[in-house]
Amino acid sequence: MKRLLAILVPVLVAGVLGTELAMDLDSRARTQTYTIYAVAAGLTVGAYWVASRITPRAKRLSSVIQLMGIATVLVAAVAVVMAAGSMFFNTHDRDVLLIVLGMGVALAVALAWMIGSSVGEDLERIGDTARAVADGDLRARTGVVRRDEVGAVATAFDEMVSRLEASESERKILIAAVGHDLRTPLASLRAAIEAIEDGLAPDPTAYLSGMGKDVEHLGRLVEDLFAYARIESGRYEPTVERLDLRELVDETVEVCSPIAALRGVTLRVEESGPVEADVDAAGMGRVLRNLVENGVRHSPQGSAVTVRMEPRGFVVIDQGDGFPPEFKEHAFEHFTRADPARSGGGAGLGLAIARGIVEAHGGAITIVDEPGGRVRVSL
Repeated sequence: MKRLLAILVPVLVAGVLGTELAMDLDSRARTQTYTIYAVAAGLTVGAYWVASRITPRAKRLSSVIQLMGIATVLVAAVAVVMAAGSMFFNTHDRDVLLIVLGMGVALAVALAWMIGSSVGEDLERIGDTARAVADGDLRARTGVVRRDEVGAVATAFDEMVSRLEASESERKILIAAVGHDLRTPLASLRAAIEAIEDGLAPDPTAYLSGMGKDVEHLGRLVEDLFAYARIESGRYEPTVERLDLRELVDETVEVCSPIAALRGVTLRVEESGPVEADVDAAGMGRVLRNLVENGVRHSPQGSAVTVRMEPRGFVVIDQGDGFPPEFKEHAFEHFTRADPARSGGGAGLGLAIARGIVEAHGGAITIVDEPGGRVRVSL
């Protein structure tokens, strides 16, 4: 009601001012004119009150639009009839006016029905699509093309469903990737356990060592999944402290050296003095390990992976084939890869996790356009 009065009062004031400025009315005509204004305003308030009680119970939008159209025309018709009867129309002319107004009301009802039916059909399509999506059909779309609010709702709904479909596709890819990466170490563990239980293991110590590596692989996969879930849900908040990045690099080289040695790859560090930054030690250490391990996996035997310190970060350089040019802009997106070997981790999450951690620090991670694989982290 407040919104109606906020519109109605200025309209009445404008009408009164316009009447006084445009017409030279005597006291009788002025009284009749303002009475008509008052009646029209009262009918408007009454129609709004009735509509506000009826429309929430209406089952179809077309009925609401028809009601609004009829109420609008009737208020105008009453005002015109009062003006005709009290001012200058004779009986014959008034009857003609009433007939014309009746035709106008009928046309207004027909127009309201047509407009309401069009809007109602589009809203029904949105509702049907929503029910289809709720039943699991993520390919359903409204197909509604409009430039009004209904069209905006339909477009927003279709965009939401498209994102849900993309998320569902990513979920399936994740499940497939995790299932694939779980299968190999689990099968290896099962075979080793059965061999030991049956007394068929010629060197139980070597079997236990292999089982330990399989467990480590499973542990890294689980850690990746937890890290990815925290980053994607926005729950990852780095606990920063002032550190020399060289300390994290040295720790990473120490941890990754056994893996590099098995592949015949050398780890090197190039430094140009201390590089201090406000970082989360665990998070940035994970970034370094992901990048160094990724470099080791893609470096040929007898080559080297280098961590080069820079004034505001570091670059991890391997001597592999590098990223294909057309893939560089997508390399840090989750579940995207140029080929199965360039996955960056067990389930293809290593580079996506690295990007999430670096960006949470307010930094940037990019691929350098130089030979080999080069990834720069700038803080």
